[in-house]
Amino acid sequence: MLTYPNIDPIALALGPLKIHWYGITYLIGFAAVWLLGKERAKRSYSPIQPEAIEDLVYFGALGVILGGRIGYILFYQFPKFLDDPLTLFKIWQGGMSFHGGMLGVFVAMYFFGKKYNCTMLQLTDIIAPLCPIGLGSGRIGNFINSELWGRTTDVPWGMVFPNGGPLPRHPSQLYEAGLEGILLFVILWLYTQKQRPTAAPTGLVLCVYGCFRFFVEFYRMPDAHLGYLALDWVTMGQILSVPMIVIGAGMFVWAHKKAA
Repeated sequence: MLTYPNIDPIALALGPLKIHWYGITYLIGFAAVWLLGKERAKRSYSPIQPEAIEDLVYFGALGVILGGRIGYILFYQFPKFLDDPLTLFKIWQGGMSFHGGMLGVFVAMYFFGKKYNCTMLQLTDIIAPLCPIGLGSGRIGNFINSELWGRTTDVPWGMVFPNGGPLPRHPSQLYEAGLEGILLFVILWLYTQKQRPTAAPTGLVLCVYGCFRFFVEFYRMPDAHLGYLALDWVTMGQILSVPMIVIGAGMFVWAHKKAA
């Protein structure tokens, strides 16, 4: 069993101002889109110029934050929302959903495309290889916060999390950081080194992320108030990932057939 490194979730405290590691991981994700996005925007087939990336990051950040919060409430806290609609605005209680954030980004890119006279899929193709950096760093933030830990285990790398009970658990946040962050980034970055059919990079990131997330859910503890939704193993994360896999694979195949 490995020892959980009790890292203070607060990276820096300046009087009443407290900067959390989790917030820093979001900044890392947005910074990656800004820096690498400028390089990708220089390519001849880019629908936007490098100077438009600042606006793209702004729109994308709004999509991630608003979509992530709304998605978490609708997907994971809907009964509570019906009892108290103000729960949506109680952000200090925590709660963000990747699937909601993803939908928020699609909406944001739709409106951004209207402003710059390009399509939503052209834009999502540009940022598709950059998203895994934010996903991976966010999972590291979950690990530091000792949240979203895995199921109990007897593997040698199991950890006892401070708020996860006395038994060792899978560090599923690190599994996700490795798959959704590092490996997904490598796959997308290599695939997009040359021009690909419109919608293919977007379809690939949806499909591969969905597969990785579906797999990791076998080791990650489901939300306590939801538990397993079917067959004593199906989780909400898996249910939300299935449409991503199907739609992503369909987009990828359709894009290449259309190009051919």
